[in-house]
Amino acid sequence: MVTQRLVIVTGLSGAGKTQALHSLEDLGFFCVDNLPPALIPKFAELCAQAANKINKIALVVDIRGGEFFDTFFEVLSDLDARGIRCEILFLEASNETLVRRFKESRRRHPLSTYGEVLEGIQEERSRLQDLRGRANKIIDTSNMAVQQLKEVINGIFADGASASGLHITVISFGFKYGIPLDSDLVFDVRFLPNPYYQNNLRPFTGNDAVVREYVFSSPLTSEFMGKFSDLVQFLIPQYSKEGKTTLMIAVGCTGGMHRSVALANRLGEILSEKNFRVTVRHRDINRSK
Repeated sequence: MVTQRLVIVTGLSGAGKTQALHSLEDLGFFCVDNLPPALIPKFAELCAQAANKINKIALVVDIRGGEFFDTFFEVLSDLDARGIRCEILFLEASNETLVRRFKESRRRHPLSTYGEVLEGIQEERSRLQDLRGRANKIIDTSNMAVQQLKEVINGIFADGASASGLHITVISFGFKYGIPLDSDLVFDVRFLPNPYYQNNLRPFTGNDAVVREYVFSSPLTSEFMGKFSDLVQFLIPQYSKEGKTTLMIAVGCTGGMHRSVALANRLGEILSEKNFRVTVRHRDINRSK
């Protein structure tokens, strides 16, 4: 018997829910945008009773539902009572990012009055706080391109033999730009030798061989990398036993351009060699250029 998988996509307006829904559709989910929450239980039952049973469903439910949205928590309780298990994917982004996106698209925020976008964003963030706490997965799309979000969605929701087990994302970042909000583990590597202070290395990044060789030429880096990778490999099966499906490991240095990039790449290589599903992403690599 194939278990029905119901994914509810929600979160802040402008955070990428439409793009997430498109990605889920590409993965074979039957997708519906802006479905009133009260209709979700009946809709899930109809999909299960269809001649060709629809076993993968993705629904966008958000603040556009107005007064219907206020019944969302009651609906979640109803789903539990009916034995219908759902996963909540919550998308968010920084206020600055959301304001910029609304300005670029020239669309009105659902809660804004007289075109005051920031006011609408702040109200929406407040109203969704409790729902955010119920989410199974939270994705901050502030620094993500559409393709990057698609890769993250694929890592979480793709099925089949090739997608079994925990999906790991290793992300490099700069502390000066803030810690990635959806990180599970955060490691600070600012104690390692900094290529930034070498004039001949400053223009390069941790993706370049000269920077990588400089960083790993230090015995301190080699010792740390060994302990770091051992810790991560110890933790991965523990998280898997707890039912976790995704793990984001954030590696940070000052600007997110040199040390964190080199170490994130190396950790990704080590995990790939051990046949873990891993994606490496560099959030801030181009900010300092």
